[in-house]
Amino acid sequence: MVERRIELDRRYTRKKKMKKLKTKLETAAGPDRDKILYKIRCLSPQWTEPAKAAK
Repeated sequence: MVERRIELDRRYTRKKKMKKLKTKLETAAGPDRDKILYKIRCLSPQWTEPAKAAK
């Protein structure tokens, strides 16, 4: 049961971190944006940036 708890805690922390990084990504530009994308891809390699909505 201890291993499961550790796994869940890691998952919850990862989700919180991803949420923070995604909100920063919305306003970032230039080299900051590249750094944030790098961090997101380290956490979740299969993640792809959603397409911008056409207005």
